[in-house]
Amino acid sequence: MAAIRTMTNMILREFIHHPLLRHSSSKSCQSLLPCLRLTPLISPIHSNSRFVSVRCAASTSGGSGGDRKVSSRLSQFHVYLFLVFADNVTLNFARSGGPGGQNVNKLNTKVDMRFNVKNAYWLSDRIREKILLTEKNRINKDGELVISSTKTRTQKGNIDDALEKLQAIIDAASYVPPPPSEEQKKKIVKLAAKADNKRLKSKKVLSDKKSARRSRGSYDD
Repeated sequence: MAAIRTMTNMILREFIHHPLLRHSSSKSCQSLLPCLRLTPLISPIHSNSRFVSVRCAASTSGGSGGDRKVSSRLSQFHVYLFLVFADNVTLNFARSGGPGGQNVNKLNTKVDMRFNVKNAYWLSDRIREKILLTEKNRINKDGELVISSTKTRTQKGNIDDALEKLQAIIDAASYVPPPPSEEQKKKIVKLAAKADNKRLKSKKVLSDKKSARRSRGSYDD
């Protein structure tokens, strides 16, 4: 699971601003991977939300013990990216608290961002319901997810930070684990059988203890 999260974060950070994605809503992982560059996660410049489906094929990578094949689970992993941009949210600004170095508490650098989950029809019902459930403590009565940021000393930096936080929430709600492989299914069945045997043995031990107590009671009589 940790490997899948790492793969997801890498794809998110490198796919979203690739030049080819500005002209096309979907590109294959194979055609883009050779020319990927590290770029910021979110850009408020683009005006349209975009849905991207990515399939990562299994491959080999060098290591101290020779070539290692990438996990079959990762090779089956699909990443569905619902990209959020500045026109999907409402932004308000206020003065940041704390020390006033470099005019921080004199300028409106703090960002209060509101994202109306209920009206985000470009997300599926399942994703919206999951966000409403997992982020219920940060959603107001109007169905708006409220995110604040004072991370940087600039307004733009805090906008980007708030958008990154929102993107992470949407990504988590969008995640669908791949189906288990045949090997994993066999392992699950084996573990279930092992647990069942352990339960039956424990039950038999308790039954034997009760029988022993009853036997001692009959001898005393």
